[in-house]
Amino acid sequence: MNTPAPRNPFKAAMQALELRYGLWLGLSSPYTAEIAAGAGFDWLLIDNEHAPNDLHTTLSQLQAIAPYDSHPVVRVPIGDVVLIKQMLDIGAQTLLVPMVDTPEQAARMVAATRYPPAGIRGVAGGTRAGRWNRRPHYLQEANDEVCLLVQVETMTAIENLDGIVATEGVDGIFFGPADLSASMGLLGQPAHPRVRSLIGESMRRVRAAGKAPGIICGDSELAKYYIDCGACFVALGVDASILSGALDSIARRWKG
Repeated sequence: MNTPAPRNPFKAAMQALELRYGLWLGLSSPYTAEIAAGAGFDWLLIDNEHAPNDLHTTLSQLQAIAPYDSHPVVRVPIGDVVLIKQMLDIGAQTLLVPMVDTPEQAARMVAATRYPPAGIRGVAGGTRAGRWNRRPHYLQEANDEVCLLVQVETMTAIENLDGIVATEGVDGIFFGPADLSASMGLLGQPAHPRVRSLIGESMRRVRAAGKAPGIICGDSELAKYYIDCGACFVALGVDASILSGALDSIARRWKG
C-alpha cells in the first residue's frame, strides 16, 4: 500500500506566522514523551543537545508522539551534516540547530536538510521517513516538508541576524536566552532586563522580515512579553523541570 507523504503542519504555521505553544522534552523517555503528547501541546521538542538522547531514543520518542496531534521537533546537538541526515531519515521533519552564528552556517544547515541538487542530504529510500519505500514520491516532496529552525544565542549571531534571517530555507529563528545572556556577560541571568530587551527587539526584526521567531520561557509573564514581541513558537517549560518542581513541592508540603 502506498502512503502519501505527510504535510508539515508546523512549517505551514511558521510560514503563516501563527502562534504555537510547545514543551521541551528532556527526560529522554518514550513513555514521558507520550504523556506529554496527550496533553495538547502544539509541538514537543526532543532535545539532543542538553539531554541524554541519541538516535535510538529520539526514534522511540518520535514513534511515541506519532499517534497524537503534537508535532515533534528534534534539536540536534550540533550542526553536523551526518547527524542531520540521520535525524531526517528516522522521520524528523522539523529540526532545531543550535549555535548558528553566521549566514554561511545557516546556509550549510539548509543544504544539509535538502536532497540534491538543492542540497547535500544523502539519498536513501528504505528509511522510516520514506516509509521503507512505500511513499513513491517521498524523495521529490521531502525538501518542501522540512522545517529548519536555527538558534541565535551569541552576540556574534545577533550582529549577523539580518543575514541569517535572509537565508533562504531558514523557517524560524530560536533565541536561546541562557547562552545569549552568557555571551552578554550576564551568565545565569536569562531574564535580565538587557537580555529581555535585546531578544524582544530582535524578535520584532525577525517577524518584520517574514520569518518566525521562537523561544523557551517558563515564566508566564515573560512568555507573554515575547509573544507580544512577535514570537511564533514558544516552549512553556521543560518536562524534567516540571517533574522536579512538582516533586519538591509535595516533599516540602509533607516534610516541611
